[in-house]
Amino acid sequence: MHETSTIADSRATITTSRRISPDTSVITLACPEIAGAARPGNFVNVRVSSSTQPLLRRPFSIHNAENGQIELMVKEIGCGTELFCRTEPGTELMVLGPLGNSFSEPSGTFSTAVLVSGGIGTAPMRFLEKAMTAAGKKSINLIGGRSQKELLSDNLSNCRFSTDDGSCGVKGTVVDLLDAEISAIAAEGRVKIFGCGPTPMLKALASYCRQHSLACEVSLESVMGCGFGICYGCSVEIANPEGGTRTILLCREGPVIDGALMV
Repeated sequence: MHETSTIADSRATITTSRRISPDTSVITLACPEIAGAARPGNFVNVRVSSSTQPLLRRPFSIHNAENGQIELMVKEIGCGTELFCRTEPGTELMVLGPLGNSFSEPSGTFSTAVLVSGGIGTAPMRFLEKAMTAAGKKSINLIGGRSQKELLSDNLSNCRFSTDDGSCGVKGTVVDLLDAEISAIAAEGRVKIFGCGPTPMLKALASYCRQHSLACEVSLESVMGCGFGICYGCSVEIANPEGGTRTILLCREGPVIDGALMV
């Protein structure tokens, strides 16, 4: 995992906001300082209003960064995200970032990156896929959801799907989909798994990768009110290589961790 070195609290301008599903938007903000420093897996904390309501900033994975702009995939799940998705282009907001660490640089000996995501966990995968392509790696996206209407694949390539109800792709979880696909994928060369999604999904993914000796990194989802380790809202328990477990703050030592550390 790669540590972030440059953090800025920048005034950013919304340039576009487009719906990709009934409750999810991709919002583009002009903020050159953050865009230039961002790496796949980083997140930002956005003050979605100039007022004190809502008080806390909202964290979002960076969906893409290029040409002085960042893209954020935003799912409406509460008052803050609903307000953000309805904010008009041209509005200025304060954005703190890039925060957290990032996925490892795509310079390893693997030839294929398998990007496994569930729900809004697809958010960082576009940025990660671009980095893999630039490094000469092949990417395959395995995307899971409860039903077809919940699948998100904005600007991703080589996508394969699973749904709990069987309405699209393999019926079952995204880990079931990985199990169905991995033999054919691995036959083409060495594989590394990258995951993002709900914690139960990531635990199942990490367990599967341990059982099958697959290298795996996961990006965990959590409440990240401050982004600096002050509020302790993002504390999670992970395995301690020396034995037992230890608690980390995802905003400082995550959100990306080695899948082998999932407990």
